[in-house]
Amino acid sequence: MTTASALETLASPQAGHPEWLWRSGDLVPWEQAAVHVNAVGHASVAAVFEGVKAYLAADGERLLVFRLDDHLRRLADSARLCRLSLPHPADELHRAVVDLLTLNGYREDTYLRPWAFPRGIIREQMVPSGAVCEVIIDSWPFRSALDTERGCRAAVSSWLRVGEHSAPPRAKAFSNYHNGRLALMEARENGHDWPVMLNERHKVSEGAGACLALVRDGVAVTPSLTSGVLPGITRDTALVLLRDLGIPVEEREVDRTELYLADEIFFMGTAWEVLPVTTIDGLTVRDGTPGPVTRALSRAYGRLVRGEDDRHPQWITEVPLS
Repeated sequence: MTTASALETLASPQAGHPEWLWRSGDLVPWEQAAVHVNAVGHASVAAVFEGVKAYLAADGERLLVFRLDDHLRRLADSARLCRLSLPHPADELHRAVVDLLTLNGYREDTYLRPWAFPRGIIREQMVPSGAVCEVIIDSWPFRSALDTERGCRAAVSSWLRVGEHSAPPRAKAFSNYHNGRLALMEARENGHDWPVMLNERHKVSEGAGACLALVRDGVAVTPSLTSGVLPGITRDTALVLLRDLGIPVEEREVDRTELYLADEIFFMGTAWEVLPVTTIDGLTVRDGTPGPVTRALSRAYGRLVRGEDDRHPQWITEVPLS
């Protein structure tokens, strides 16, 4: 069974780079997409981003960008929460993604990263409200793990998830991810793969970059959006698919000890897809293999993103292969 550490390879840029990326309204050759060294640093404090996947359709004739408009809507929401001015409307960014995939000639699963950071050289440590952003869309191939046998060892972190009292967890901001990074390093140093983070009320929140669900007595349970979780697009997809499969779903506060009694636990996120948890704090989940609900959800998710299930056409943006 593949361990979760392999996910870092699956979601990371492969050797080489695309010929083109999109930068603030223009398609720009990779080599020309540079900023001065003094334009990073403070500007990164406020930067927001998205991770979007385009899957090669089962027929091999199209790339299917999954839930692109929802990702772009969340990018705009994150910019608003971080008091940034996003100069490009969603329809322009939608067209930019399609153009970029076509121009780079991808014929394989492709990861896209739209991100926005304050334009120019930022001297003010606390980036001023309303700062106008540059928007970049980068891309690289990835390998989906949906058809692999895998699992991960998880542990509850001593680091609490950022909350509404400190930083907006609904914002997909680079700065928020340092919180998860600390939890990840702690988990790895203690012999686990990925952390589970609690919120300020010591209820289960999410992982380091992915939402979480458990299954108990045939019911799928996931922390509510008021538990300090990012409003995950894969989370929302999973809840719809679980209901399509006839599996009851609950969104509510989740106690830490519920994890220890769960029949199944899984992470869910764009990069992670559907990742089973095999141990939690050293306790084996079920028999240490992915459970039936997790397997069914992973299959359904794979069929959907490959275009083999057409029940949710509003989630798919087709890009024909040339």
